[in-house]
Amino acid sequence: MNDWQQTSKQPLPEKQSQQEADRYRLLAEQSTDLISRHTASPEWVFIDVNPAIEPLLGYRAEEIIGTSGYALFHPEDADNLKNRTGSVRYRDGLYTNVYRYRHKLGHYIWFETTSRTIRDEQGTPIEVICVSRDVTEREKALQATRRLAKVVEASSDMILFCQHSNLSFTYQNESAQRTLNTSLVAPKQHLPDLFESSLFEEAVMPALQYASIHGSWHGAISMQLDHPSERVAELREVIAHRDRNNRQRVDYYTLIGRDVTNRKLAEQQYKRHQNEIAHMSRLLSVGEMATELAHEINQPLATILNYSNGTSRQIEEHQIEDITKTKRAFELISKQAHRAAEIIRRIRRFVQRTEVQYSPLDINDCCQEVVTFLTQEARDQQIKFEFDLAPNLPCVYGDRVQVEQVLLNLFKNAIEAYASQSSTSALIRIKSQLQNQQVTVAVYDQAGGIEPDMMAQLFEPFYTSKPNGLGMGLSISRSLIESHGGQLWAESDGKTHTQFTFKLPLRKAHE
Repeated sequence: MNDWQQTSKQPLPEKQSQQEADRYRLLAEQSTDLISRHTASPEWVFIDVNPAIEPLLGYRAEEIIGTSGYALFHPEDADNLKNRTGSVRYRDGLYTNVYRYRHKLGHYIWFETTSRTIRDEQGTPIEVICVSRDVTEREKALQATRRLAKVVEASSDMILFCQHSNLSFTYQNESAQRTLNTSLVAPKQHLPDLFESSLFEEAVMPALQYASIHGSWHGAISMQLDHPSERVAELREVIAHRDRNNRQRVDYYTLIGRDVTNRKLAEQQYKRHQNEIAHMSRLLSVGEMATELAHEINQPLATILNYSNGTSRQIEEHQIEDITKTKRAFELISKQAHRAAEIIRRIRRFVQRTEVQYSPLDINDCCQEVVTFLTQEARDQQIKFEFDLAPNLPCVYGDRVQVEQVLLNLFKNAIEAYASQSSTSALIRIKSQLQNQQVTVAVYDQAGGIEPDMMAQLFEPFYTSKPNGLGMGLSISRSLIESHGGQLWAESDGKTHTQFTFKLPLRKAHE
C-alpha cells in the first residue's frame, strides 16, 4: 500500500511520520476488509488497494490498479451515491453505501463501503478512500426476512405476535386487523380478549403450555368476535419462540388464526342440501312402501269397521242385554283407532320436512319402531326379524328421524336382497351393543352376499344393482351417520351373508 493519507492535523517529525505511515500500511495490508484509493473522477479509477481484494473480488492488486471502479458496479446500483438512494447513509463526512459489485468470475457480491473524499486546501477533491466489506450473507438474510415479511403481510391467515409475559399483541398482519376489526373504539390488544373466558382457560392456556414444551401446537379453537360483521374465526396454530439468552424461557408466541366464515357458510349450505336430499329420500321410501303401509293401516280400520257393524247390528236386533259387551266393543274400537293413528303419526313424523333436531335417543327403540314400517312387507316375503339388542344401552345424541332413516334403508336393503332368493327361512338379524364408548348397530342377512367389485362402489352416489333404484340410499345413509360423528360400513363374504354396521359416539347435549 503506497502513500496512505496522513490524517493528523499536527505536523510530525520525519522519522515519527514514517513510523506512523508504516503502521497504517501494516494495518491496511493485514485487514480482511478491502481498503482502496480511487480518483475523484466519475470513472472512480483504482489508485491503490490492499491484498484483501483478491479473496473478496478475485483480482490481484496489479490487475485492478488503473482500471475503472465504476465499471464493476451492478447497473442498478452504479448511481446510488449520486442519487442518494435508500442504501446510502451520511454521517460526519463519511458516506456508507450498500451495493452489488462484480467479482472477477462474473457474479456479484454485496459490499458495504464507507468512503471519505480527500480534498486540498482549496476544497478540490483529490481522491476517495474506501473501506469495503462483504455483506452478502447479511443481505441475503435481510432479503429473506423482507420476503417473509411480505408473505406474512399478504397471508390470508391471521398472524399475530404475542408477548409471553403479559399476552399482549406486538404485531397483527393485515388479515388479522381486518378480521379483528382493529378500527373499533376498544380494539383487542391482549390474547384473552379473543376468547370466551371459560374457553380461554380450558383450551387456549393448555395450547400455550403445550407449545411452550413442544415448540408448537395445532388445533382449532373458536374465537369470539364482537363486531357486527358476523365473521367466524379460529385459532389454528401456536408457535413458541425462546429467548436467545435463556433457551428455557419463552420470549413470545406466533399465533396463526383463520377466518372460517366461508367454510362455515358452506357447511351450513351443505347441511341444508343434505337435509333436502334426505327428506326426498324419505318421501321416496314411503312411496315405495305405500302398498304395505296401506295394508298396515287397513288392518285396524277393518277391525274398527267390523266391531262397529257388529255392535250396530246387535243394537238393531235388540241382542245386547249386557252393557258390558258394548263397552268392550268400544274399547276394542278405541284400541284399533289408536293403532291406526300411531301408524299415521309415525309416517307423518318420518316424512315431515324439519330442521335437524338433536336429542337423546334410545337406539333399541328406534330399531323396533322402524321394523313396524316393514312388518307387512317382510311378512309377504316370509322374512323374519330377529332382535339381539343389548339391554340398558346408554342414549346416543342425534336426530331421531335421520337415524331411523338410516335404519329403514338398511332394513329395506336386506329385505330386497332376499327377493331373488327362494329360501323359506329368510332372517334379518339386528344387533346392538356398546363398544369403546360407541353404540354399534349391525344388520345381518343371508341373502347371497355382495360381490367384491360391487363392494368398492357400494356407497357411491347413484350406484345401484336394483332395476328401478336411484342408488342414493346408502350414500345418504353414510352421510347422515358421519354428520353424527359416526361411521357406516359393509362386510360380506361375497357368497352367503352381508352385514351393514354403523356406530355412533356417546355424546352429551353440550357437545
